Amino acid sequence: MQDQTGQPFVFPKWIDSLRPVIGAVLGLAPLYLGILFYYGGSPRTTDVGYAPEQPVPYSHALHAGELGIDCRYCHTSVESAAHANVPPTATCMNCHTGIYPESPKLLPVRDSYATGMPVRWIRVHDLPDYVYFNHSAHVNRGVGCVDCHGRIDKMEVVYQAEPLNMGWCLDCHRNPEPNLRPLDEVTNMAWQPHPQEAESLGARLRAEYNVHPPEDCSGCHR
Repeated sequence: MQDQTGQPFVFPKWIDSLRPVIGAVLGLAPLYLGILFYYGGSPRTTDVGYAPEQPVPYSHALHAGELGIDCRYCHTSVESAAHANVPPTATCMNCHTGIYPESPKLLPVRDSYATGMPVRWIRVHDLPDYVYFNHSAHVNRGVGCVDCHGRIDKMEVVYQAEPLNMGWCLDCHRNPEPNLRPLDEVTNMAWQPHPQEAESLGARLRAEYNVHPPEDCSGCHR
């Protein structure tokens, strides 16, 4: 076929009907790619559920759940320091000198105890270096372990339960009352407020503990 000048068509005429579709696709493609990369790179996608294989198959479901060992027995610094310490091998051996002392699962622990070299635990909840987070500031104001770490007492393998990104943290800083509890219940994963005081407890504890979380950049970026 030829056009009015007698030149042959390079493309068939029905291609013209596709121009609106092609234009719409090209116009929407950047938006689609932006949404794809936003959600693909979101901490809810990349971080939630992260559960690295540890050098020792330590079960929080057994120790913290079934046996009821308090979080602070192993993580001793959460009430006094900015970081939550990984327990030294000596803490493990307080029990395992007499309990399952020959278990093959505990070989890395026994080797660590004999050589003085620490067990190479892999951090699960690892905030960026440019973020300042103080465990003691939260624990001593009634923020429970479960609010950030999930039901650790039910985890055979510990995983990251929350995104721990800036928006998630700011949501709590702007409205901390739902996440406040009595200080003696901070490590109690199963604690729930009494139905009769559920609505008023958060506001009362916020006033009692003088909770005023920062919302400016310098609160977490120092």
